[in-house]
Amino acid sequence: MIERITPAGTPTPRGPYSPAVRAGDFIYVSGQGPIDPETNQFTFGDIRHETRVVLNNIRRILEASGATLQDAVKCSVFLADGGDFAAMNEVYAEFFGEAKPARTTVEAKFANKQMKVEIDCIAYKPR
Repeated sequence: MIERITPAGTPTPRGPYSPAVRAGDFIYVSGQGPIDPETNQFTFGDIRHETRVVLNNIRRILEASGATLQDAVKCSVFLADGGDFAAMNEVYAEFFGEAKPARTTVEAKFANKQMKVEIDCIAYKPR
């Protein structure tokens, strides 16, 4: 069974996609940018600020789907500037601790030129 998840208290999608999709025991969280869920507006700042906003949004989406960051098995991190890797990685480690999901990190060009980071996530949480 496939379930499309649009949790309250999380950013509204800016396109034709679901914030998360549960397929069996896996939860796929769409790429999240630095969007304040209360205002539904971008909140730009340094890479640490944007990474915190993004990971808090992912955490909220996972929790609304019945999972936690500890259930994450894979993340993809997209950075506008590869030079931000170390600072992003510090914040990332604060959120995941010893869970350490598999990860890919690449430098990318975003449609919104102010955005510094986008992260997506796959979690495994049996029902």
